[in-house]
Amino acid sequence: MVFSCIPFLFFFLPLCLILYYAVPFSWKNGILLIFSLIFYAWGEPLYILLMLFSTLLDYTNGRLMERFGTTRCRRTFFLCCSICINLSILAFFKYADFAVASINGLLGTQFAQPGIHLPVGISFYTFQTMSYIIDLYRGEVKAEHSYTAYLTYVSMFPQLVAGPIVRFADIQEQLHGRKLTLAGFEQGLLRFMMGLFKKVLIANQTGALWEEIRVLGAADTSVATAWLGALCFTLQLYFDFSAYSDMAIGMGHMLGFHYNENFNYPLTAVSVTDFWRRWHISLSTWFRDYVYIPLGGNRKGVLRHLFNIAVVWFLTGMWHGASWNFVLWGVYYGILLMLEKYVWGKLLAKLPRGIRHAYAFLIVVFGFVIFAITDFGELGGYITLLFSFASGTLADTRFLWYLGNYGAVLVTACVLACPVYPWICQKAARLGAGKRCILSACAGIGMLLLFLLSTAYMVSDTYNPFLYFRF
Repeated sequence: MVFSCIPFLFFFLPLCLILYYAVPFSWKNGILLIFSLIFYAWGEPLYILLMLFSTLLDYTNGRLMERFGTTRCRRTFFLCCSICINLSILAFFKYADFAVASINGLLGTQFAQPGIHLPVGISFYTFQTMSYIIDLYRGEVKAEHSYTAYLTYVSMFPQLVAGPIVRFADIQEQLHGRKLTLAGFEQGLLRFMMGLFKKVLIANQTGALWEEIRVLGAADTSVATAWLGALCFTLQLYFDFSAYSDMAIGMGHMLGFHYNENFNYPLTAVSVTDFWRRWHISLSTWFRDYVYIPLGGNRKGVLRHLFNIAVVWFLTGMWHGASWNFVLWGVYYGILLMLEKYVWGKLLAKLPRGIRHAYAFLIVVFGFVIFAITDFGELGGYITLLFSFASGTLADTRFLWYLGNYGAVLVTACVLACPVYPWICQKAARLGAGKRCILSACAGIGMLLLFLLSTAYMVSDTYNPFLYFRF
């Protein structure tokens, strides 16, 4: 997606907000819809038709289910129509090239790959449309009668291209009635600016170091440098994705919508299970509610429970990308979750918190190496380097140089990955009114300076990827 943050920040978003606040409430969804479609068409002018088709499919099936779904059989028919078509579209656009390449590699054939470009955000908005029709089938939501409102829900630009995954049940009432307040706008603006700071000044900087370390040959990379690279990618991915979630939640507040949190300081987790309660919460809960629990969860014996975990984590890996390293990444976490549940989970819970945190952190950092490198040859070489304690160079001058030049960014990232901000807010709430006023003024000035600094970096820096746009 050709996405430029500068025009978005200084033209698109302000214009949208001005018009959105200027028109009567009955027009607000229309204004939001127009700007959302423009935003998506900005980078995906052709594939906007695909999104319109998906939304019209589920909206129509929802109305048909409401009108003719008097029996379970009919309701199941409309549900299956939506799910099968949605998953077929997702599979074709996301996995066609991967499937052909895998067949060629397995059978030695030479079928031409379709060369299909992946529509931005297709995994996110497909899961959103599916949540609507599944919840409607279950009787947890009412059928949406306004196609404009439904299309606004799916295409809403704050979270369209990289989440969080917003379930229709959580937002249906807000589509037809929401309050716009100055406090909500201020809260949203602050959250948006925090996300921008995390993205530009932390994620981009740690990502640049990861890219520099990754291209080094094994002869030029010490064990410490390899682990530093793995840490940098972990920090980049966390701050990149959580920053986008912050900006989406912040823009939602400015528009009167309230999205659920998508991250809860996952790098402070004390187990793999705890990590996945904190990381990409909207995806974890989606798979829990629509795959894991319908399969039987942990209610049908040990073997069935292990099977259900395997299915969920195979699908989780596949959701993240059309490459075998993502499948391996999903299997990696599935096995670890099984082991925590049935082998060492009780022992782990008895250990000191520091040891449990170190255990989870090392698992997560190593796991993101699998996530980051799609080429298995390169992946094998990098993993070998990580554990070359006996034969490799443990540390070198290059490692010390990286620490000297990126140390401030790395320390800041590690501090902000911990719940420092909530702690400060909690302490500030106990201060007197005068001190709180002074602290708020200082915080406002600080955020403004960070915003200006972030903008300056965006203007001058060509390295500005959004990692989750590719999903």
